[in-house]
Amino acid sequence: MASANEKTGRHLDDDFMGHDDNKMTVKEYLSTRISTLKPPMHRPPNPIKVLGSLSKMNWMMFLLAFLGWTWDAFDFFTVSLTVTELAEEFGKSKTDITWGITLVLMLRSVGSIVFGLAADRYGRKWPWVINNLLFIIFELATGFCNTYEQFLGVRACFGIAMGGLYGNAAATALEDVPPEARGIISGMLQQGYAFGYLLAVVFARALVDTTSHGWRPFFWFGACPPVLLIIGRLLLPETQAYQRRMAMRQDGDGIEKTFFREGKVALRRYWLMLIYLVLL
Repeated sequence: MASANEKTGRHLDDDFMGHDDNKMTVKEYLSTRISTLKPPMHRPPNPIKVLGSLSKMNWMMFLLAFLGWTWDAFDFFTVSLTVTELAEEFGKSKTDITWGITLVLMLRSVGSIVFGLAADRYGRKWPWVINNLLFIIFELATGFCNTYEQFLGVRACFGIAMGGLYGNAAATALEDVPPEARGIISGMLQQGYAFGYLLAVVFARALVDTTSHGWRPFFWFGACPPVLLIIGRLLLPETQAYQRRMAMRQDGDGIEKTFFREGKVALRRYWLMLIYLVLL
């Protein structure tokens, strides 16, 4: 009789990603996409009833994720809203200063991969805490930069931290909510980015060039709310979906082996969808 570990390893594809006897080639997959373009015309659920189905814990997780994504955007737009002041401070052109924005965007992918792997391996909580600690460090550091080179270096590091937050925020907000609520909740979560921009505009008017420190208080202030985000996450448990995943790993070949096998299954089954989402 096969051991529990052997069964788990053999049937991981079925348990983790869903069983599929009909494996298609790339050509077969592409040739069947046209038929999937027709809308299913299902009657959408009542959004009020859908939102009413969320538990108190679901809403607390969503609120934390929304605020985290909001402040992620706030910290990103601090440079966009102080380009003129930064150019004068460092004796550079506005174009030179926008390299600080470009570096953030370039390195977000690094952060998304690093913190995404960490969140799947070690849980949603501690990568979130570390991510926000980095926000605090890099926003404070930006406010203390005295040279253009220091500024670029700090913002490059900030890009890694910025890229790491959204995936964790999305998992925190969505993976425990009822499936029929995920569409509307994900749309609400995404609006945190726009809300973060609006907050950045408001606080830029209040903090930039209103003291003898010029633009620096804007960045120092940006380092404060992540403290509350850390406290909030520490007070909440791991998501139930992650706890179930950890239980499955422990019952299998061990946490490490099962974790890497899950990654292989996901890439093998959904590589085309992954490429599509990246391009989207």
